[in-house]
Amino acid sequence: MATNLATRIPNNWTALLMSPNRQVVGELGTVLNQVVPMMPVFDLQGFAGRSMLSDLVISQSPTLCFLEVSSNPEGAFTALSELLSVDPTISVVALLNNNDPDLILRCLRQGAAEFLLRPFVEDQLVTVMERLLSLRGARGRGSHSKVITVMPAKGACGATTIACNLAWQIRKKNSKKTLLADLDPIAGTVSFLMKLTSIYSFTDALSRVGTMDEDVWKGLMSQTSGIDVLLSPELPIQDVNEVHDPRPIVELCRQFYDQVVIDTAGAYGEWALALAQSSDELLLVTSNELPALQAAQRCLTYLDRNRVDRSRIRIVVNRFNTDVGLSRQVIETALHSEVFHVLPSEYDVIHHSLVEGKPVAPGSGFAKQLSGLAEKLVGTDGTPEPAGKKEPAKKGSALSSIFSLFNRTSAKR
Repeated sequence: MATNLATRIPNNWTALLMSPNRQVVGELGTVLNQVVPMMPVFDLQGFAGRSMLSDLVISQSPTLCFLEVSSNPEGAFTALSELLSVDPTISVVALLNNNDPDLILRCLRQGAAEFLLRPFVEDQLVTVMERLLSLRGARGRGSHSKVITVMPAKGACGATTIACNLAWQIRKKNSKKTLLADLDPIAGTVSFLMKLTSIYSFTDALSRVGTMDEDVWKGLMSQTSGIDVLLSPELPIQDVNEVHDPRPIVELCRQFYDQVVIDTAGAYGEWALALAQSSDELLLVTSNELPALQAAQRCLTYLDRNRVDRSRIRIVVNRFNTDVGLSRQVIETALHSEVFHVLPSEYDVIHHSLVEGKPVAPGSGFAKQLSGLAEKLVGTDGTPEPAGKKEPAKKGSALSSIFSLFNRTSAKR
């Protein structure tokens, strides 16, 4: 059985091993030599920090990591978070002393794909490696999926309304499998906006990451207007730190869908950063009012400092009204970024949609502009329109007070 597995492990597979317990290292090494003798394993002799992990990912391109958890769970979870922030595609196998359901669940929620229990034996490792082969294959099949995260610069910008209607518009464009995922762990409102109820939420997906298959996944979904919907918990998660890594869910979404729209709470914290880093497109939603734009500038600075690729961030201005607030040119100059798309202010249309729990009326200006946004993001055949380049407007003397306000804000940070 092990011999058969060894011939199917790709030649480019390499592994990291992080364990402060040298006895565990020896026990695992013996079984690895029996099951996958040709796979290179780099023993880090403990938990590594972000800098070393970044260097290793660049130089060794590891496929998986064996992480010993039981001797120091907090240290292991910190290392796990650092590793997945560097490369979220690495499959992590937690090494545990015994069958502790609470610790196993915590490992899976933190982002581990599999786990091994001491004493390590050949059959157990073969089973885990078989599942990892299947998982990596599924990821390959989902490599062309597109994940779009909708993130508000501040509260009440209408980001959730945009996310719900955008998922529907994207589905209309190309009829591909589409998911709307409410990944707000505190105050998700997609269920309220779309009039959906379910006993399941994304926390159930997190707890089943290691054993998830398509049938189980389908059982967690709600459906509306031709799209699947993954809801947030009805009650806020009390300890958000316990679910600080959404990347395992994003990976599952990529496996099962062609296009994914994620609704989230905001830009700040590990959860939001992980979503931003895992997304192909990040729609930062603001309005053309000065407080919202100041919040957008703070978000952009925060995302820059946490190494979120600016080229994937798209500024979307919601409730745009030329009679109230700042113009598009002023917004671009203030944020030093092109405005990707603007959506009109149509209170009555949006209100009616919310009351009915249905997509915005297709003949409305909001729906037409949202259709244009979907066209930019995925096109009609799944190919997005090329982004046009546009130079921000130059600062004018009449606007000097506005820009000085933004500059003072940046300087304070």
